[in-house]
Amino acid sequence: MVNPQMTEQAAQKAGFVAALDQSGGSTPKALKLYGIDDSAWSSEDEMFGLIHEMRARIVKSPAFTGDKVMGAILFERTMDGEIDGMPTAKYLWEKRGVVPFLKVDKGLAPEADGVQLMNPMPDLDALLERAVANGIFGTKMRSVIHAANPAGIAANVAQQFEVGLQILSHGLVPIIEPEVTITIADKAEAEDLLLAEIAKQLDTVPADKQVMLKLSLPEKANQYKSLVEHSRVMRVVALSGGYSREEANRRLCQNTGMIASFSRALTEGLSANQSDSDFDTRLAGTIESIYDASCAG
Repeated sequence: MVNPQMTEQAAQKAGFVAALDQSGGSTPKALKLYGIDDSAWSSEDEMFGLIHEMRARIVKSPAFTGDKVMGAILFERTMDGEIDGMPTAKYLWEKRGVVPFLKVDKGLAPEADGVQLMNPMPDLDALLERAVANGIFGTKMRSVIHAANPAGIAANVAQQFEVGLQILSHGLVPIIEPEVTITIADKAEAEDLLLAEIAKQLDTVPADKQVMLKLSLPEKANQYKSLVEHSRVMRVVALSGGYSREEANRRLCQNTGMIASFSRALTEGLSANQSDSDFDTRLAGTIESIYDASCAG
């Protein structure tokens, strides 16, 4: 049963989505940026313990509340963990007023037709059942577009929506994320193809259901305005995709109705070596800037 308060916040509330879902491949890089190099752990469990400590520090920081952070995307191990003895998703919603989402994809397949599809997810139904039991509101899954290849983009978006319908059947709201690589020469052309394919696939969503979309910040201002206004789209959020926070915020301001869902741009400038006071001050400034850019669009 979808929580109506979470639904209202996810659909309407000003703010942005914090992406705290770094997984196995991206965790060492995230920790290094945080000031912890790979000599600090000797096993995967220790590595994930360190990233959980980082995430818990962010979540418990005074500025990290539903006032400006609408939602947060969690990695599976983070959902299974606890903050101050409380399950993470429950802590997010009950203590911080932040809607919990869960990353459900299992990484990317090798590139073909200019895209990387998602790896198979044979255990997805079981994971979605656990997510519901843990109080998760929605999910996120990422695939990647590396070129303006019509066949590849069509296959990418079709896979996203096929899995999205499976997620909707569990009463969860999927965040569909076909990321366009920000450095490709034909990015604008890829975004035109992506827009057309998403519009086509939205027709497969039941009229009484909604999905969310997570899209790279586009080359053309308001490229995705028709999706923001679509009846089957709850929210369109933007990924920073490797842009600096300043550049991501600048681009976000140009896109009416889109809000941020930043990962690296959120943690930029945070360090394990900072005092709690310095850490909290830096994070508060970051949250304020991303919130303002989300509200400006």
